[in-house]
Amino acid sequence: MTALLRIGNCSGFYGDRLSAMREMLEGGPLDVLTGDYLAELTMLILGKDTMKDPSLGYARTFVRQAEDCLGLALERDVKIVSNAGGLNPAGLAERLREVAQGLGLDPSIAHVEGDDLRARAGDLGLDGPLTANAYLGGFGIAAALDAGADVVVTGRVTDASLVVGPAVAHFGWRPTAYDELAGAVVAGHILECGTQATGGNFSGFADLPDLDRPLGFPLAEIAADGSSVVTKHPGTGGLVTLDTVTAQLVYEIQSNHYLGPDVTTHLDSIELSDDGPDRVRVSGVRGSAPPEQLKVCVNELGGWRNSVELVLTGLDIGAKAAWVRTQLTRALGDTPPATVHWSSVPDRILDASTEEGASALLRCTVLDPSPDVVGKRFTAAAVELALGSYPGFTMTAPPSPPTPYGVYRPAYVDRSAVTHEVVLADGRRVPVGDPPELSAPDDGTAGLRPSPYPAPTDTITRRVPLGSFVHARSGDKGGDANLGLWVVHDGSPAYDDRVTWLAKLINPRKVRELIPEAADLDVEVHVLPNLGAVNVLIRGLLGEGVAASTRFDPQAKGLGEWVRSRLVNIEGTLL
Repeated sequence: MTALLRIGNCSGFYGDRLSAMREMLEGGPLDVLTGDYLAELTMLILGKDTMKDPSLGYARTFVRQAEDCLGLALERDVKIVSNAGGLNPAGLAERLREVAQGLGLDPSIAHVEGDDLRARAGDLGLDGPLTANAYLGGFGIAAALDAGADVVVTGRVTDASLVVGPAVAHFGWRPTAYDELAGAVVAGHILECGTQATGGNFSGFADLPDLDRPLGFPLAEIAADGSSVVTKHPGTGGLVTLDTVTAQLVYEIQSNHYLGPDVTTHLDSIELSDDGPDRVRVSGVRGSAPPEQLKVCVNELGGWRNSVELVLTGLDIGAKAAWVRTQLTRALGDTPPATVHWSSVPDRILDASTEEGASALLRCTVLDPSPDVVGKRFTAAAVELALGSYPGFTMTAPPSPPTPYGVYRPAYVDRSAVTHEVVLADGRRVPVGDPPELSAPDDGTAGLRPSPYPAPTDTITRRVPLGSFVHARSGDKGGDANLGLWVVHDGSPAYDDRVTWLAKLINPRKVRELIPEAADLDVEVHVLPNLGAVNVLIRGLLGEGVAASTRFDPQAKGLGEWVRSRLVNIEGTLL
């Protein structure tokens, strides 16, 4: 096949817009519609579902979408590929067959399995996990489509594999077509989070043409050489620009080598160019052999957590916070919870025009292996201070019972530990082989910023927010925070000089200055000059992952916007 392959996305997470599948099917021509429902936290949620009912473990909203849209997809000959199978792709495939039968339809539904390692966890050194899933590649999906599947559901494949698989099936790429595979990985990475590629979670949101319209979901027109054009259906909200695409490219990556089960993608080879309104061309992507081992998402039950949130108003906020902290610490006695974390508050807020504006929130979060320690014993200790603490004592909500939390950690296993298989509609099993070539372990240093960075010395500077011409997007990679910063494409003749200045400015020491809570953490800065960007990885900022984090922003979603607001000295000629 040489014709373009049009692949759309209708979900970026479990809970995304329910109507998106129909919007994408009705909005314009597509060959394949993908949906990404899984994240590290989602696997934990699905694991808890299976504790209540072993027949669950998949994204149930996908079933509702299929009930509404399966007939339309078959009518328009659009293949559906989704990782909504979660921990139970076989169960989801069977449920979809029931839905189809009820609708009078007879689609060919296949599923991919082999990622779930729970039954062998002890043998692999993964003792006692709630979930343990290897990240599989796209060749299983390709095999299912080659066998005539109309719908393919998977467990934990990489997000980009939802695009790689259909592209392999369509173009017939071999496992050593590394550049083509890498190009599809990049297209998949851009599509995987849905509207984050069309203006969602975008620091340039003020430039969107109509904020009253829901953002359109993205699609990619993929060519036989792996290049693509990212766009969206006509008449949908949002934008597809160099900046919205860059925003997604720098989201939740690590080094400049993007390690996947099918290919190692060289992010510093990506070339972006305008291809017309709401069209961005992605080309030049290079790839090499994939790594020897597969990454595994491991979730374990960590214990129990609870919190109380106190309102501090008016004068002496710092002193009020200090007193109530002392009181509650004393009330918890000699055997407090294993973790007690207090948020920070400003020392004072003067002359606010509203009571809410004059108030600060003080949060106490506790974690412990025992629910009793963080249950009523904790909340009662806080409530009992109500009439005997700082003036204006109040809480934002009544005390609540403790909730269980999970701990995420990545692991790695040899490929021989994983049996990657496709189960076709007739029950036949098709094994998926390992890549013929594998690369040595990657040390994660690709693209690390050199120090000192070769750049001119600043002369006359002004102290302004970093976001004056720098966009940001941030997120979580387990317990680490990822922060992408790039120079806005605003037509400035100083663009190249701005890119050089940004790479010079953002070093580990400057990151710790801008983010004081990272003072004692390992910080990596990787340079992506082809994207006008730097990617910052802050190790351990989020503790043991989102479900266990006591941080105000446990997924670091707002970290980039905070950093953009920080004042820095910028060379005057760049403004």
